[in-house]
Amino acid sequence: MTQTQTVPVAADLDADARARTFTWTDPARHAHLLGRTPGLELLQRMAAGELPPPPVMDLLDMSGIEAEPGRVTFYLQPQEFHYNPLGTVHGGVLSTLLDSAAACAVHSTLPAGLGYTTQDLHVKFLRPVTVASGRLRCEGTLIQRGRRTAYAEARLTDAEGRLVAHATSSCLIFETTPPA
Repeated sequence: MTQTQTVPVAADLDADARARTFTWTDPARHAHLLGRTPGLELLQRMAAGELPPPPVMDLLDMSGIEAEPGRVTFYLQPQEFHYNPLGTVHGGVLSTLLDSAAACAVHSTLPAGLGYTTQDLHVKFLRPVTVASGRLRCEGTLIQRGRRTAYAEARLTDAEGRLVAHATSSCLIFETTPPA
């Protein structure tokens, strides 16, 4: 028995095309504050709308920041443009959200003059995420901070409060030099 499969041609694919346009603010608006502003103050000014969000938040359409010492929360409403070919939110999108929350939890404890960068990120995906998952909440929490490194975790939950992914992260802490 012979089976045939119809493969859509480019014209058929264009009929389903969607478009998305977004804008972002020049990241230099934040860069001049690095080294001069404590991490918590920077995050709280973004949460209050006094500073624009970083470009990655506009790219992924993340909304809302909550920040307190050692704890930062981000939100994301899953959209079709987050999907992979399997029809679920791409793991890279979820990993970016987890990395942002964990690393910013570290950032929220740093005084002016100190910066950080993620050294590693270990992610466990526990359930698929789709548009039907509703608004996602990603909370990062500092676990331990030393002079040169910090350890944090992030928990990603769906609109019903179910854990959909978990991550742990180590961050390198370093001195920053304020831009001239």
